[in-house]
Amino acid sequence: MEAEGWRGWDDYAAFYDWENARTLGRRDVAFWQRIAAAVRGPILELGCGTGRVSMPLVRAGAALVGVDRSASMLTRAVARARRLRTRSSHVPRFVRGDITSLPFADRRFAAVLAPYGILQSILSDRDLDLTLACAARVLKPGGRIGIDLVPDVPRWAEYRDRVRLRGRAPGGAHVTLIESVRQDRRRRLTTFEQTFVERRRGQTREHRFALTFRTLTVPQIRNRLEAAGFVIDAVLGDYRGRPWDKRAEVWIILASRS
Repeated sequence: MEAEGWRGWDDYAAFYDWENARTLGRRDVAFWQRIAAAVRGPILELGCGTGRVSMPLVRAGAALVGVDRSASMLTRAVARARRLRTRSSHVPRFVRGDITSLPFADRRFAAVLAPYGILQSILSDRDLDLTLACAARVLKPGGRIGIDLVPDVPRWAEYRDRVRLRGRAPGGAHVTLIESVRQDRRRRLTTFEQTFVERRRGQTREHRFALTFRTLTVPQIRNRLEAAGFVIDAVLGDYRGRPWDKRAEVWIILASRS
């Protein structure tokens, strides 16, 4: 069966925050807060997941709508929103939907954000072009899109059944992540086969799924953005705003709807 980038995320939802707290953490959040602070109007976050980025933006005063295909991810985002304590009058809204066919009116948003490699879960040129066209459609004229890509995914060495992480999860369970990596270098696809072993009160459960990502070059993404009607504003190489080069730790592209 042909891989589809949305597969696996419902199963991943229960462990997404646990893993990311041990890997990425919050090091990208301040960057997106700075971007959001300059926006005058509602913001759409593509692939909002559990609200890891959404909630800090809302606490800082952003009027945010999050969209995600995974019902399990959104359940966690909604639970986070219910616990939200903020002086802001804005309440986040979370919508289940496909980012290749956004269920929103034209020119509704002042900004569209695509944090932490979400567009790398789109595995075909056709679907990527549909996503960028949808983003252009729902943006107001002059509205901005921000895209964050993870450049090192295609450079991961292939391996089988390696223990990657261990630790306690909320609720007291002990969790072990066992991972395998496969590369399809011709198509620039990287598949992470993950097994989360959960031990609680003498009982063990295994959760198995796979996540597949595609990595395009910065020039390829720039060309597709321009074809969708965007003007490139900046290409950055880290969350502090330094210029991009091929060795950069992240690839961030900021563009405006022409």
